[in-house]
Amino acid sequence: MASPLISVKNLKKVYQMGDTQVHALRDITLDINKGDYVAIMGASGSGKSTFMNIIGCLDKPTSGEYFLDSIDALKMNKNELAEFRNQKIGFIFQSFNILARTSAQENVELPLIYNNKVGAKERRERAFNALKSVGLAERANNMPNQLSGGQQQRVAIARALVNDPVVIMADEPTGNLDSRTSYEIMEIFRTLNEKGITIVMVTHEPDIAQFAADNIVFRDGSIISHEKVTNRKIPQEELKKLPAPETGDKK
Repeated sequence: MASPLISVKNLKKVYQMGDTQVHALRDITLDINKGDYVAIMGASGSGKSTFMNIIGCLDKPTSGEYFLDSIDALKMNKNELAEFRNQKIGFIFQSFNILARTSAQENVELPLIYNNKVGAKERRERAFNALKSVGLAERANNMPNQLSGGQQQRVAIARALVNDPVVIMADEPTGNLDSRTSYEIMEIFRTLNEKGITIVMVTHEPDIAQFAADNIVFRDGSIISHEKVTNRKIPQEELKKLPAPETGDKK
């Protein structure tokens, strides 16, 4: 049997706030397999963001174990971790985090600039193909201010894909989008997952979480539920009632 893609065991995170200890994570043990699509939910302060930061190699736990792609992520130094993160993880954020004065194509190329195994020609080709995979090939030369919010998030998804990561980690990816555009982004996620891409998504929206195959709920630093989702289709009748999203400039 294959090893889990993500494996955490007895994970704890404690913050010292003056004389008070805040237990952000309490003895979390969880496996996520290759090809899984997981939504992590919970109220503010539940521990979901702390957990995402740790499995995204942006923070380290107080104690416990964390293996990503069978590699012990907690034994690396800062520089090793940065390279490992760039190679293994594609990040998608609520605020898109794309550069305002850089074209869609150039934004997508960014992760590859730090990969000395990829030349300029291959970098451009891979970035264009990533944009094509999210339906934005014709917008490759557009600047972010010529794109709608949904299109900017598609650029962010393409950027997350371009390095061929083992997992996509999305933090509130629909938080700044209207309902129709949110569903369109979730349709892209569904398609990517059907191609075998592993997705871990933090969201506070129950309707968005329903697109994932697994829903995990955090409360007070612990996992309180882990359920499978059976009905993952976009509600077409509801979608028809929603206004059309902004499309951005056509320049």
